[in-house]
Amino acid sequence: MKLLTLIIAFFTITSTLAKSSELHAFKLKAPRKSEINLEKYKDGPLLIINIATRCGYTGQLDDIEKLYKKYSSKGLVIIGIPSNDFGGQTPESNQEVVEMCRVKYGASFPISTKVKVLGKEKHPLIEYMISESKQGDIKWNFEKFLFDKSGKFIKRFDSKTLPLNSELEEEIKKNL
Repeated sequence: MKLLTLIIAFFTITSTLAKSSELHAFKLKAPRKSEINLEKYKDGPLLIINIATRCGYTGQLDDIEKLYKKYSSKGLVIIGIPSNDFGGQTPESNQEVVEMCRVKYGASFPISTKVKVLGKEKHPLIEYMISESKQGDIKWNFEKFLFDKSGKFIKRFDSKTLPLNSELEEEIKKNL
């Protein structure tokens, strides 16, 4: 009986660890033929944000960068994932998106190439994030998904939640 209990405990722990590290198995394409490998980001929390260049929330990029600078030395990684799925609000090429974010907002956090966040062609990472949050499809640009360093989903924040919002910052600090 003790052996059976140990076996069950082992598989439960193994299954939980495997699930929480699924996030780190994803890779995103980045402009100029490079990639963003989430495997590299196991040292701290990961905040993934679907971004856009011509959205009413695009000004959040400035505060996203402030948040990144404030906590990146403590392990926070922010990844911006552009999408053109909401009203064509990111019509630029992948390289132009990155250049605009860097020049206009000083964004130094990693930014991927554009991906689909809606429909059947949804990127697998987006599908995973939606599944983990259990809140349905992304509703608009600048939704934020926070994961801990083990890859476990923590919380999803809607577009209206500003990057320097106290609740978001508290969740980040708890997971540094």
